[in-house]
Amino acid sequence: MAQSDTVDRILDAAEELFAERGFSETSLRMITSKANVNLAAVNYHFGSKNALIQAVFARFLTPFSDTLEKAFDDLERRCNGRPPSLHQTLWALTESAVRMPHRNEDGISIFMRLLGLAYTQSQGHLRKFLEEEYSEPFGRFMGLLKEATPQLSAVDRYWRIQFMLGATAFTMSSSDALREILENKLGVDTTVQEIAARLVPFLASGLQASDTVAFPQTA
Repeated sequence: MAQSDTVDRILDAAEELFAERGFSETSLRMITSKANVNLAAVNYHFGSKNALIQAVFARFLTPFSDTLEKAFDDLERRCNGRPPSLHQTLWALTESAVRMPHRNEDGISIFMRLLGLAYTQSQGHLRKFLEEEYSEPFGRFMGLLKEATPQLSAVDRYWRIQFMLGATAFTMSSSDALREILENKLGVDTTVQEIAARLVPFLASGLQASDTVAFPQTA
């Protein structure tokens, strides 16, 4: 078996099992069994489970970050020195994710499940890896987002971004099920691109909503 084929089989198996079971619940032996390789192959190519988790993310995020940088370059050229609108910034991010080539048709939904797990499970090494390796494109996105929402305080912007990530992760990770429900209930067939097109204005409206917070009164 060629080395690249072995690596791909390990990554494919790890990606699927992590998305189904979570990081802690997936053992290296489960991965090697699914990939039909021995444990020594995982240790040789990756060295540790943490490194394997990081490699799973890098396989998606490296081409995505390259696509995103080009999308931001194109956007800034079109804006000709003016700051991009919030809708334009969000669409550049979303379109880069859904239109970039994927290894299979479930690529975006699997990655979104993994991204959700990265937030909900204790994976400090992964967050550190993502911050170190992909700080430039995502720092650029955050800068554009800040420019487009000057009315928000830092705290409000923080929470709006978390809500945005939650809505995006749920919608895109569940896109197959949501499409099936829509077809069964309303007889409407849709695509992932169409879902993204509907999601962007919703996210933009949420980020631009009034920042007045009415806290409940305590007795």
